[in-house]
Order: sequence, then structure tokens, then C-alpha cells
Amino acid sequence: MSTTAGCPFHAAQTAGSAPATHVAATPSPGSAPSHTSQVGSAAGAEGAPVASTQLAGGNPLPVASWVDPAALVADPYASYARLRAESPVAWVPELGKALVTSFAGCHEVEQDQEIYSANVAGSTQTRALGAQPMLRKDDPEHAVERAPLNPVLRPKNIKDAWAPVFEANAQGYLDALEAIPAAELDLNRHYAAPLAAKNLADLLGLKDVDVETVRRWSHDYIAGMGNVLNDPDVWLRCETSISEADALLDELIPYYLAHPDTSMISALAHSGLDEAAVRANIKLTISGGMNEPQHMITSIVSALHDHPEFRPVTEAGAPDREASSAWAAIFDEAVRWRSPIGMYPRQTTRDTVLEGVLLPAGTQLGVVVGSANHDAAQFGDTAAEFNPGRPKAPHLGFGAGVHLCAGHWAAKTSIGQIAVPALYERFPGLAVDASRPTTWDGWVFRGITSLPVTLG
Repeated sequence: MSTTAGCPFHAAQTAGSAPATHVAATPSPGSAPSHTSQVGSAAGAEGAPVASTQLAGGNPLPVASWVDPAALVADPYASYARLRAESPVAWVPELGKALVTSFAGCHEVEQDQEIYSANVAGSTQTRALGAQPMLRKDDPEHAVERAPLNPVLRPKNIKDAWAPVFEANAQGYLDALEAIPAAELDLNRHYAAPLAAKNLADLLGLKDVDVETVRRWSHDYIAGMGNVLNDPDVWLRCETSISEADALLDELIPYYLAHPDTSMISALAHSGLDEAAVRANIKLTISGGMNEPQHMITSIVSALHDHPEFRPVTEAGAPDREASSAWAAIFDEAVRWRSPIGMYPRQTTRDTVLEGVLLPAGTQLGVVVGSANHDAAQFGDTAAEFNPGRPKAPHLGFGAGVHLCAGHWAAKTSIGQIAVPALYERFPGLAVDASRPTTWDGWVFRGITSLPVTLG
């Protein structure tokens, strides 16, 4: 399945022209001053928002009509490099968004939710999940809905309560790999995807749900969130999975109210939040909580195949699972190098200047962290290369600011400290099978969709 065709952060409106800018007339003596337009208060050609004021240092929003969404899906990095060099904030008509591609620009957006709101108009995410989730809210509403999950996802709780579960799951799927015929073995299909789904189901508390159902729900919600062409078949799939999940939650929410435990559904059930918000945030977690861990497993294995010098080994040359700092660096670098979430939306709440460009109020933005994480201004001339030994520098693979990924410690533990090290410990001769194609896909979500391997 394409990781982009149904990504939750894809453009949520039809393409349009660049938002126009316009200098307000100089007021005559005694007249009222002009004011910055509010979201939706003015519109230009094809519904583009219009700035009602001129701001110091604000140049017109450049248009990058050359950007081809199909090329982004196939491999976005050449387009990212050109955008960063020519216009790190640029309107892309086919997407109906201004893409922000520099590290500085993306970081500035993440740090200011008052100007750059996560509450994006026209998003398909609310329809896909049945209610608006916390990911599409700003503080204080976002913080209120996130707070119940923080204790579950803290590092100590992940280590004490969940690391043993993740370990047992990994060992089970490693056992299963040995039974797969060598000519059919695909690390994504046979290890990364089912393990990520199982870990997610356990962490959430989805009792008696098989991993294939979790995977299908996740893919269907993502497809609905990215259904910019309004395909009725996609909505039917999405709505079917919503109904199935809601039927299960009809049983699980009362169960966890009576039998609390360390799961995320239990925490949300006891949160006092409106039940619509509880359900929406459970589905939000299902939609995104599988894809990123899944893609991190395959990205790391692919990178270490191409760069075996970075594999942690003992003095005897065997895989060294206990080299925790080395595995942590590998995981962190892989998140930066091939960010599984490549772009997410924001919307300006007032006229503002970003990277020297005037953005009218109501402008839809694509915050392209997949590009920001390759910015030489932040990571040096080797930014496009995989190198766990590079000088430490903050990246945006998990976002930043108030919307920093709540599950990043769970991902670091389940994948960086367990799933991948255990894989090499069990199969020291693991290698990518060059006789069969490895396939990457997507730019909003980007990951390996097929990784043929040999176990050695």
C-alpha cells in the first residue's frame, strides 16, 4: 500500500493560486488604522487568503509551480534540495499549500502555535476519525487531551511496564521469520509491520484484536485523512473501520473504567474527557502509531546494510545488543535521515513574515520536516548522508514544541533498543537481498514498503 496515498497530513483542499499580498492604503489623518485580516475574512483568486497589511521584511510569496507531487512520492529529496536553495517558503499550486522546507523555518513554525495553528481548516482528519483529535488542536485544548497519556508514555513507565512486552513480541516474530521461505522473506511484511501493529495493540489495550485488523484500521484511517479527491470507496473503507473500532470501544471503555491498567485506553477512559475526544484520540493513535515504528525498523536495516561499519559489534565481531548508546545514535540518526513523518499542516492565524516571506492570514502551510532534516545549515554538508557519528544537532523527526511526538520514548525503546538490536542478535548474517527490489514510497509519510532480506 502506498504510504502517501492515504497519509493523514496530505493537502486537505483543492489547488489554488498563491495567496495574494496587498499593501493597505495609507490612512488619512484621523481615519481608523487598517487591521490584519482574520482567518477567512478575505479571499483572493481561487479562495487564496489575502494579506490586508504590509509587514516589514515581507517579500511576496514565491510560487513553485514546478513541484510535481508524483516526483515527491517517488523520491522527494531532489525537490527538497531545490526548494531550500531557491525558495524555502514557497506556494505549491498543486498542493494548495505553502511548503516550508528549511530547518529554520520549520523550527520557527513549531515554536509559535499562536501564529501557526494546528487547527487547520478543511482537514479531512476529523471526518476520518469521527471527531477532532488533539493533533488538530492548539493549547490549552491540546494539552488537556494529551495530559492523560503523559504518565503512560514517560520513559520510566515505558521501561518498567512496556519494555518486557515489546521484547516478548519481538522474540515471537523473530521465531516466525525462521519459518518463512527464503524466496518470500520480506522484512516489512513479515517483521516490521506485524510487530509494530502488535506493540501498538498492546500499548493501547486493544484486547482480542488481531494484528491484521489493527493494520487495516490504521491504513484505512490514514487513507481517509488523505482523501483529498473525495473517493467514495476510501470513505467507505474508513467509515467501516471507524464503526468496527467504535463497536470494540463500546466494550473496552466500560471495561477499563472497572479494571484500570497501564494501557493508553485505560488512561483515556479515566481522564474525564468527552467520550468523542477519547474515541478520536484512540483512533488517532491507531492511525499513526503503527506506520512510524514500522518504517523505522526497515530504514535502519537498509541503512546498516549500506553502512555496515556502523553496526555495533563486540570485540569478537558478534552483534552487540548491549551497546545501548550506539543503538540509540543509530535510531536517532535514522529518524533524521529518513523521517517517517515528512510533512504535517499548519495554518497562519494572522499576517506574518516567515523566512523573509509575507504569509497572509489563513495560509495553509506544509511543514516539511523531511526536508528540514536534510538542511546543510543545520547538519552540515553531509546532511543527506546516514552517519550516526555526526556531531549532535537537534532534528525535527519527532516534531518540536508542544506537539513533540508523545510516543517518541515508546518508539525509541520498542524499535531502537529492542526490535532492531534483537533482529541482528538473532540473525548476525542478516542482509538485504539485492536480487529482489527494495521499494520506498511517499513524502508526507515516507518509508520502505518492501525490503527483501536473507537471514544468513
